Amino acid sequence: MHEFKYIGNNLCCEKMKLSELARKFGTPLYVYSYKTLIDHFLKLKKAFSEIDPLICYSVKANSNLAILRALVDKGAGLDIVSGGELFRAISAGCPAEKIVYASVGKTDAEIEEAIKRKILFFNVESFPELDNINHIASRLRRRVNVAIRINPDVEPKTHKFITTGKLTNKFGIDFANAEKILVRCCSFPNVNIKGLHIHIGSQITQSAPFVAAVSKMVSFINRIRGKGVDIEYLNIGGGLGIVYDNETPQTAHDFSKKITPLLKKSGLKIILEPGRFIVGNAGILLAKVLYIKSTSRKRFIIVDAGMNDLIRPALYGAYHRILPVQKNKRARPGKVDVVGPICESGDFFAKARRMPSVKEGDYLAVMSSGAYGFSMSSNYNSRLRAAEVLVVQDEVFLIRKRESRQDLVRNEMMPPFLVAI
Repeated sequence: MHEFKYIGNNLCCEKMKLSELARKFGTPLYVYSYKTLIDHFLKLKKAFSEIDPLICYSVKANSNLAILRALVDKGAGLDIVSGGELFRAISAGCPAEKIVYASVGKTDAEIEEAIKRKILFFNVESFPELDNINHIASRLRRRVNVAIRINPDVEPKTHKFITTGKLTNKFGIDFANAEKILVRCCSFPNVNIKGLHIHIGSQITQSAPFVAAVSKMVSFINRIRGKGVDIEYLNIGGGLGIVYDNETPQTAHDFSKKITPLLKKSGLKIILEPGRFIVGNAGILLAKVLYIKSTSRKRFIIVDAGMNDLIRPALYGAYHRILPVQKNKRARPGKVDVVGPICESGDFFAKARRMPSVKEGDYLAVMSSGAYGFSMSSNYNSRLRAAEVLVVQDEVFLIRKRESRQDLVRNEMMPPFLVAI
């Protein structure tokens, strides 16, 4: 997170003091570095320049329109998983021919809209879905491009909730059934099977699982070619890990060096679907210290952000570094739990974490929160979702207003019999 660093005693995003942003916009507050965002995208693009892939940023990681637009402006496509994300992709100005659509549960309405938009292709997750897309395309008198998502049964060595490439997961189609579909593609007259797709999981820090999965795919491609099946694209998904604590994930260059030779053997056009790698370390969550509470066994730092703002620690036991926004060299470190105001014992950001002492009114930065932070946030406990800002050198732009209390009830309706006379 090179653009989040101390300048003197002040933690800054690019050239902006985070303490000033907290006072101006309030907390909880998501802060993103434009330079970090674009640098990570360009690093990936440069690393794979030899094969010139289409890099489709994974919208689910962070779907703010400004984030999407910034990447689309640099040539990115978008990987979507819902009709809502399709709406965001189009709203951000992404060309339809650079949109790929995954998800195991696409509805008829979502499929129909994507067909009408003429997206690049659907990543098909099951035989019934393929049959349904063919049926809807027939009704619309269209021929639709799809890629078959293969489940390569590879252990990605990541958290079990974000593993997607094992046969025990709900995603994709095993090799045997995929082959049956491919050799009888004429059974789907309104579908053009253009490619194959894999995605084995998220926050993967080693190259071995990717090498294993791509190797299996290359062997499979050679086998189906021998049966007269011709495809154009290989989409290898995303999942590249980032640094949250002491991880040593592969760089984009190292990753490319390991798998580019395999991808070249496929002879296909390549698509990547990174999300966390691009945006994860481009964002932080700012929180204000409300209270310091000590018991006979624990010391708690209670902040105004909660699991509704950033659920990863509660959901995955995920680690995020937490730094004071203003350094105090005389502060004595000690073990604390950093917790939020939500009425759940699972509402925490850190447990038994050794941190410098802070006082009420100080600000803390929860680092590496750019991915799966705001996009997974909620209104639990009727809390307002946070504001988001984008920093570009010494300028700051509000890219999402903080919700109001009226936003909480905007779509709720009172039955007539409950309305007071």
